Amino acid sequence: MRLHHRSVCPLLASALALAVAGPASAAFVEDSKASIDLRNFYMNRDFRSGDGQSKAEEWAQGFMLKMESGYTEGPLGFGLDAIGLLGVKLDSSPDRVGTGLLQSDREAPNRAQDDYGSAGLTAKARLSATTLHLGTLQPLLPVVMRNDSRLLPQTFRGAWLQSKEIDGLTLDAGKLDRVNQRNSSDNEQMTAFNGGERNIVFGRQTSSDQFLFAGGRYAWSPELSTSYYYGGLEDIYREHNLGLVHVLPLGEGRSFKTDLRYVHQTDDGGSNVDADAFGLLFSYKHAQHTFSASYQRLDGDTGFAYLSGADNSLMHLVQINDFGNQDERSWQLRYDLDFAGFGIPGLSLMTRYLSGDNVERGTGLGEGKTWERNTDIAYVIQSGPLKNLGLRWRNATTRSNYASDLDENRLIISYSLPLW
Repeated sequence: MRLHHRSVCPLLASALALAVAGPASAAFVEDSKASIDLRNFYMNRDFRSGDGQSKAEEWAQGFMLKMESGYTEGPLGFGLDAIGLLGVKLDSSPDRVGTGLLQSDREAPNRAQDDYGSAGLTAKARLSATTLHLGTLQPLLPVVMRNDSRLLPQTFRGAWLQSKEIDGLTLDAGKLDRVNQRNSSDNEQMTAFNGGERNIVFGRQTSSDQFLFAGGRYAWSPELSTSYYYGGLEDIYREHNLGLVHVLPLGEGRSFKTDLRYVHQTDDGGSNVDADAFGLLFSYKHAQHTFSASYQRLDGDTGFAYLSGADNSLMHLVQINDFGNQDERSWQLRYDLDFAGFGIPGLSLMTRYLSGDNVERGTGLGEGKTWERNTDIAYVIQSGPLKNLGLRWRNATTRSNYASDLDENRLIISYSLPLW
């Protein structure tokens, strides 16, 4: 196993020194917590083709050790967080690699390593309701969203300042310089995803060591919130991301939700990125049932750009596709069921269907079309010695006239054990 230890900045060392210095460390210790998350993951992806590799199928066990300190006492408090990630191969072979669960062997790329891992530290400081984090980060913001859809989560390295000084208002600003992908033990420069028919063209520089972000979210009331965020991958692309969410209570366990998103993207001198993404979702909830319908539209000279390996804010980012290709139009119908209303708390079901068309494929190739169907069944044990043990089955089918046809199943068993 190879562990990648990230460099420790001077502030991190200072925070650690202050944290263990005398009586001021009481809150640092008393408010600390630690846990180990276990994730057993089996994935089978059938490529529905007789050409080349017919399927990707692997099985792995993940371990995630997370430790978070409190803050030292006083107006300016310091703290320290740590994370350790380890992935262990349980089953794989050269003709079945490529699920994204395991890291490829450096000497034999068609083989998965027996294990891989990484470790990260994060220094933090707090003044009033403003915090600064330096080191390993896992942001979940509209312009940069870490991916946690496989064995281990994706992490970034950088600085993140967040302020909640005004009631209802959250402000964020920061800079990232490296990414550690979900099946990797290496910190790397960042680039933009260009799969499908996005038609993004890069200049001489395909990666960058600087992603800047800033913005905020304001809750006007418990029912209405709006957001604006800026994100930019230096020399590659920039985006302005706006969102609005409104929930209308209808009484007696009923509500109507509206989710509106708009993103404007341009190049930053080293690409041809030019995209506008619009998404609109309506959702009606009645007791344990939720019915949703949504529409997404892409316009511009390219498809939607986002950090490679990460998630994005597109309305139709689902299990396999995100329907973010050039000029793509897509719609979705979705149904969610919470079985707590039938006396089975912890059991849930989600099923949805999405269809996209009008994809720009080039002269003479006609429009691109894709559809995807997902089913997700999950159960979390509510009591007894196995309390909080989670079981999940995710099934997906997609067909396209320009991308691979896929049938996919994911079986996930998860458990979180508090250490203190």
